[in-house]
Parts: sequence; C-alpha cells; structure tokens
Amino acid sequence: MQLASLLAIAAVCLATVSVGSLGLRMSRATSDFYVAGRAITPRRNASAIAGEYLSAASFLGVAGLIWQSGIDILWFPIGYTVGYLVLLVLIAAPLRRSGAYTLSDFTELRLESRPLRAFASLLIIGIGILYVLPQVQGAGLALRQATGWPTWAGSAVVAVVVFLAVAAGGMRSITLVQAMQYWIKLTAIAIPAFVLLAIWSRGDVGSVDFGDWAIPSTDPVGLYTTYSTMLALCLGTMGLPHVLVRFYTNPDGRDARRTTVGVIGLLAVFYLFPPIYGALGRLELPRLAPGSRLDTMALQLPGAMTDGLLATVLTAMLAGGAFAAFLSTTSGLIVSVAGVIDQDVLRPLIARRSGEDARGAATYRLATAIAVLLPFVLSRLLDPLGLATTVTLAFAVAASTFAPLLVLGVWWPRLTTVGAAAGLGVGTLCALISLTGAFLRVDPGDGWLAALIARPAAWTAPLAFATMVIVSHLTPSRRPPHTNRTLNRLHTPESLLPP
Repeated sequence: MQLASLLAIAAVCLATVSVGSLGLRMSRATSDFYVAGRAITPRRNASAIAGEYLSAASFLGVAGLIWQSGIDILWFPIGYTVGYLVLLVLIAAPLRRSGAYTLSDFTELRLESRPLRAFASLLIIGIGILYVLPQVQGAGLALRQATGWPTWAGSAVVAVVVFLAVAAGGMRSITLVQAMQYWIKLTAIAIPAFVLLAIWSRGDVGSVDFGDWAIPSTDPVGLYTTYSTMLALCLGTMGLPHVLVRFYTNPDGRDARRTTVGVIGLLAVFYLFPPIYGALGRLELPRLAPGSRLDTMALQLPGAMTDGLLATVLTAMLAGGAFAAFLSTTSGLIVSVAGVIDQDVLRPLIARRSGEDARGAATYRLATAIAVLLPFVLSRLLDPLGLATTVTLAFAVAASTFAPLLVLGVWWPRLTTVGAAAGLGVGTLCALISLTGAFLRVDPGDGWLAALIARPAAWTAPLAFATMVIVSHLTPSRRPPHTNRTLNRLHTPESLLPP
C-alpha cells in the first residue's frame, strides 16, 4: 500500500513540474508572470480557480470534521461555494476592470495612498502564509499516513515542487497546472467514493441510525459558531489574495463573471463527495488509528472497508488527490504572495541600493523562494491546528480586512483614506486576537468567550465595516481626489469605453 501511494504522489508531483515547465517557454513579460497576459478563457480559468481553491481543507479536512461533528459541518462546503456567489454579485467584474495586478495595486488605485498599499501588501503576505501553513503541514501528515515517512518530508516535497512550478513561469504556468489538478482531485475523490458506496450498499445496510450525529445543533453558542463560520467563508472568499488575482487574468469583466459562474458549478460538483466520506467513516471507521490526526480519516477509510489490491488502489488515489490539493492551493498562494514581495519589497529595495529599477524574472524567482521558505520554516516550529481550522481562520482574517475594503471601495464613493486605514487596522487587530489564542493554544473554556475567539468573523467583519463607514463620515476631506474617475472605470463595461 505504501509503494502504491508513493507512486501516486510522485506521479502528481511529476505532472505538476512537467506542466509548469511549459510556462518557461510562454512567460516573457511581467504580465505573464503576474496575470498570465490577461488572456485566460473563462473555461480554463474556472478550472484553475477551482483547482487552487479546493485545498486540503476541502479534500481531507471537511470529511474529517463531518466524521467528527456531524451534519452541522455541512455548512463548510456550502459556505465555500456561496462565497463565490457573493464575489460574483459584488466585485468580480469591477475588479477586473481596475486593471491592477494585485490587491495592493487595487488599494493604491482606489485610495491613492502609498502607506495603504504597504498595509495591504503586509496583509496579503500574512494571509497567504497563514493559508499555506496548513497545506504544508497537511502534506507532511498525509505522506506519513500513506507511506510512513517523517512529516517534514511531505512538507519539503510540496515546497520544492511548488517552487519549481511557480518559478518556471509564474501565473501562466500555474494556470495550466491548477486547471489540470482540479480534474485530478475530482477524479481522485469521486471514484473511491463510488466504490466505497458500492461496497457499503452490498453489506447489511438495514436501518442506519446516526443518532445525534445527524441532528443539527440548536444551542445558541453552536448556532453562533455556524453563522460566524458561514460569514467568514462568504466574505473571506473575496478577500483571499490567491482568489482575487485570478480575475485579473481574464480578458474583460464579462469573462470574469462567466469564470465565476463556472467556478460555482465546479465547486458544487466536488463538494458532493466529502460528506460521503464523513458519513461512511462514521459507519465503518468508529475510531482512527492510534496517533493519527482527524485530517487523515479519509485516507484510512478504504483500509477499514476493504482489503487487498482494492484498498491499496483506493488509498493511493486519495493520497494522490490530496497531494494535488496541497500543490494546487499552495501554488496559487505562492504566486500571489511572491508577486507582492517582488513588487513591494524586493524591487524598491534594489532600486534604493543600486539606483536602478530592477525588473525581470530574477527578482520574481527570488520572491518565490522567500514565499515558499517562510511557511515551510513555520511548519516546523508550530504544531498543526487542523486543516479546516487554520483555513477558516485565514478566511476570518480576509473577511475582517479586505472584504470591507473591496465592497466599500467598489460601491461606496464616500470611502476616505483615513476610513479605510482605520477599518483595516481594527479588522487586523481583532483577527490577531483570535490567531494568537489559536496558535498559543489558549483555552478559554466552553461557552461564548471560546466561540467569539475561535470564530470571530461575526463580530470582527461588521466592526471593520462600521469603522470604515463612521471614520469616513468624520473625515470627508480625506476622500481621494480621483474617486469619481476611478469608480467610472470600475463600473463602465469595456464595450462602452473608447478604443
């Protein structure tokens, strides 16, 4: 079983590097590295977005949480998908029309402030690393479960493969890689699910009693946790840097909307399957193997339901699909983080020291190395919190910072520079309280305090919105001077603009 899983993981890694190397021949200009020349079709872009968005939290984490906590966790896949509907309605087309490369570019364009651009860049790097961290840690856990290797080996494999794929051609390379990896993940999760369902249905099914596991919680604290998680996923999606940068790769705003519709369909198909693993695991795998983590439940399920060659093949498929999830999400995040490090850190630093404007692939590849190395080092220093838990925290941070900035920046002309800065500061500070408590393993006990810290989006996001609005009303003189011109650019269809 270990050899088969190792071969499946190796095949996924080899395919990733091979396809990514195609970008080396296609990427020449800056726009190729950052936004793939703004020439990606909606169909391919939808597959690529779904490929990077469906992280290890979706592939392994959601199934494990459903196995553990029951029907309440079904809000996770619903929230992940609804987030794109919110993004489609509110910002997909305007964001594409902004013409920016990164969220930092959009922040400077809309608010005309270099300090706010620097603040946005720090947030992008922070959210990106927070999201990459569970992917790197999860890769180590998955490889250990599948092959028995030490956890650092899986983390190192992901780091090296992602660096090679991203450094080869930036966004143009990763678009091809992630579009391929969506279909790998869908195949790897769907086929074992159908096979395991067939095995289960041939047994003595009878009357299945799931007990309290299948009854939704009516406890006020539990309801708050559910609604706060949903809010984090719905608003956080639009604030994730690796998601938003994808809309800059479409030719125009209309294609950006078409891309989003395609993504919703692809996500809906994929999320049919994690609940199947959770339910089957509840019936056939009452206890996990000693010393294993919740995120490995799906990898243990084939061995619990069957044996021999079939169990080996199914486990290998799931291991390969899980690694495709680690690689695709990490690749998208590294592209966005490396772009910010390149534009806002390395190039200004080189320009100050040498007096020359540094451009080209060299600084981008150095930025990629830094973006890969930081989460890898952190993965060796911090104990894993769980894939879905850490990813949900990243969503909460994005919902508390970039979501208010984007919604108000696109739709509210009275947003001021001071208001935006105050809202970003309040949202960041509140999110840091939750992050600090989580990583320091602070135990506030049960009840409302624990829920407010563990699932902060229901109070941090409204607080950030309110702060931006109130402070903007108090500082009307700090409204950016070219606001009307910028908003006209965001909301005017490309067909109505002069050639």
